[in-house]
Amino acid sequence: MISDSARNLLYKQFVENNSIDPKYYDKYVVKRGLRNSDGTGVIAGLTNICNVHGYVVNEGEKSPIDGQLIYRGYNLNDIVSNAVNENRFGYEEVVYLLLMGNLPNRQELAAFRDIMAENRALPPSFFEDMILKAPSKNIMNKMARSILALYSYDENPENCSPEYEMATAISIISKLPNIMVSAYQVKRRTFDGQSMIMHPLIASHSTAEMILSALRPDRKFTDEEAKLLDLMLILHAEHGGGNNSTFSCRVLTSSGTDPYSAYAAAIGSLKGPRHGGANIKVDQMQECIKENVKNWDDEGEVADFLRKILRKEAYDKTGLIYGMGHAVYTLSDPRAVILKANAKKLAEGTEFEREFRLLETIERITPKLFAEEKGVDKVMCANVDMYSGLVYRMLGIPQDLFTPLFAVSRMAGWCAHRFEELVTGKRIIRPAYKAVRTERDYIPIDERQ
Repeated sequence: MISDSARNLLYKQFVENNSIDPKYYDKYVVKRGLRNSDGTGVIAGLTNICNVHGYVVNEGEKSPIDGQLIYRGYNLNDIVSNAVNENRFGYEEVVYLLLMGNLPNRQELAAFRDIMAENRALPPSFFEDMILKAPSKNIMNKMARSILALYSYDENPENCSPEYEMATAISIISKLPNIMVSAYQVKRRTFDGQSMIMHPLIASHSTAEMILSALRPDRKFTDEEAKLLDLMLILHAEHGGGNNSTFSCRVLTSSGTDPYSAYAAAIGSLKGPRHGGANIKVDQMQECIKENVKNWDDEGEVADFLRKILRKEAYDKTGLIYGMGHAVYTLSDPRAVILKANAKKLAEGTEFEREFRLLETIERITPKLFAEEKGVDKVMCANVDMYSGLVYRMLGIPQDLFTPLFAVSRMAGWCAHRFEELVTGKRIIRPAYKAVRTERDYIPIDERQ
């Protein structure tokens, strides 16, 4: 055991030796977080895969607009509306679009769905050796470790040829939902004292159907539920090259490493509460609000508690209202707009309707409260995480799987960006860090205080 005095000394050294005076960031014009002073991102690369559009810069000034999300040149709203109007699953089509660069015809899509179904099964003994015998309380951790473990089951894991990269990507995208559910079932048995139920895969299932079928003890689900989960997968499939997990994937890819290492790194990034893990923070914050606000329909009472959160007096004391605001979107997050409409439809007439109205209130009044408390007139919209937790709970999906489902869907985007980095990057990503520590004379050990 470490004594209290030793622990305090370690803490003091940790803080002192890793702190940099903020004035240096201004002096050397360091763009922290690779972001400019006006909040726009530093351009670190070019991409044909996705455009995340939330503002325009006119004569040097940033002007807010309704958000747009474009996959390979196609507006997300068009992709979603066509799948809904034709009453079909759309995630597999989006995976094809992101990987191949074009929309598939009916024959190509049918063949691609068959290929994904064929690749869902895990290698022989993989479940027993890599998941069952090494359980984790955190499913994201288990997913990252499982992706790395798949390297050992690949006869030629360092092969970066286009054909092999494509085959590896499709294999991982197809297997990840199976890994996720398997890891969750083992976690339930090992740490939660509940039964572990493992169902055989059904080849005809879409990705969304496969997940619901594998999660539910009776395997039963409605078409409406499966289509809603499919929508969630579509909305989370891709979000540009600058988001933290995709950039992580591209950084590792630029070093020439294998695909398993690059994809595992992306999962590790997404796990963080400032990135994909934010959907759990939103859900936990909302639970805190529901527990502390007696009348959810009283806007004044809701506002009073939100002020406490902003003043760092309530919830996690960070001063953040999770689910509000985005690095790029200003007036609206197109994913949140789509998700909110579907959440409202599903919640109407159920026990979740009152909770939906509470989220609407939080979304509506937060910008004004933020301006009053922070003194900053910032254009702020709800992001995709505001309503995703409610939708997942309406689908009976446990909180343990909120971020893992994000990773399952986003794997398609990571793979597309790895392809692009392999073909067009050609240089290792290596930004500069300015050293500000002054040089010191070495002190012999017997002369040190």
